[in-house]
Amino acid sequence: MNTSLQDMPSRRRAPALDVAVVGGGMVGAAAALALARAGFSTALLEARAPAAWDANAEVDLRVVGLAPSSVMLLDELGVWTSIRDARAGPYSHMHVWDAESGAAIDFDAASEGRDRLGYIVENNLVQWTLWQALEASGVRRLCPVAVQGFEAREDRIQLELAGGEMLAAGLLVAADGAASPLRGLAGIGTRGHDYAQRAVVAHVATERPHEDTAWQRFLPDGPLALLPLADGRSSVVWSLPEAEARRVLALDEQAFLDELGVASDFRLGRIVATTPRAAFPLKLQLAERYQAERFVLLGDAAHAVHPLAGQGVNLGLRDVAELRDTLIDARAAGHDIGAAHVLRRYARRRRSADTLDALGFDALARIYAWQSPALVAARGVGVRLLDRLAPLKRRISEHAAGL
Repeated sequence: MNTSLQDMPSRRRAPALDVAVVGGGMVGAAAALALARAGFSTALLEARAPAAWDANAEVDLRVVGLAPSSVMLLDELGVWTSIRDARAGPYSHMHVWDAESGAAIDFDAASEGRDRLGYIVENNLVQWTLWQALEASGVRRLCPVAVQGFEAREDRIQLELAGGEMLAAGLLVAADGAASPLRGLAGIGTRGHDYAQRAVVAHVATERPHEDTAWQRFLPDGPLALLPLADGRSSVVWSLPEAEARRVLALDEQAFLDELGVASDFRLGRIVATTPRAAFPLKLQLAERYQAERFVLLGDAAHAVHPLAGQGVNLGLRDVAELRDTLIDARAAGHDIGAAHVLRRYARRRRSADTLDALGFDALARIYAWQSPALVAARGVGVRLLDRLAPLKRRISEHAAGL
């Protein structure tokens, strides 16, 4: 049962918790569950509970490619089997090719001694499964609730909730999304840029099976991905300039199917059916720092990246694992889990890793935007060379997997 503000003593400070996590999306819910399973008294604060996942409903348009590191964390949290058995699309191969040069690179799980490269899963299935596991793990769910402000003190951080209620914790974790109000309240700025693009998403049926393969074609306007769903269809993530995205969204169904077929080089044959389409904006955004006094950032509140590598949520779940392990080590050493030197360790490790990945994805997007014939030719040579260098290709794949 959810705990509402009516269940809390009015205008009285609740007993201090170890950790308060704000934001109940995939990363925030995973953080609350991971910390509670590690023995920290934890509360999760969220403005709106997730909609219940329904196996009979249409597949959510927002999907995530879960890397092995994410699967490992979800398995440690006791939720992966439920997610996998509900509706997860495994993929064992990835084929990436360049529309301009024709150069291609292939990744194969078997050649790397793995069963799978990852799974394509609906965002709301992951979030709902985590949400359902919170109560049994002792997480105090406060929903609906909004944090209006907070003040760090010597031994705790005091949160002011809507309506005047107060909540105290040793550490405040902000996992409240790319627009993160808490990040602003903490005085943490961001840097990055808007790609002036939107990702058009839909689920499509194709003439040929997807062969448990993630297909990605780099086009002059941006990458197109066809990701394998559990039901045999493919999830489309098509990055396009703003005006072109609006045009594609406005196409009638047959025109969209025809244009998507051409854009995908008919790699899976004709596109024969589609769901309604949607789109979301793309940007690169990195927090200037990941910590303040008794405060840390996680997930999209810390970093928003281009979807071409499908790594956004995976980076966030790696933040979760790093924070959990950092706090466990601090507790074992008898340190205050909200102490500045403890949080610096987490912030230093994750900000370095996230920044390198985010800038790498950004560089890749820029390289594939080259249209000069000489640069296209050079890009093609580089891709073909990389595809032949098995040790380097394996290291890239292992890094993406978080291994």
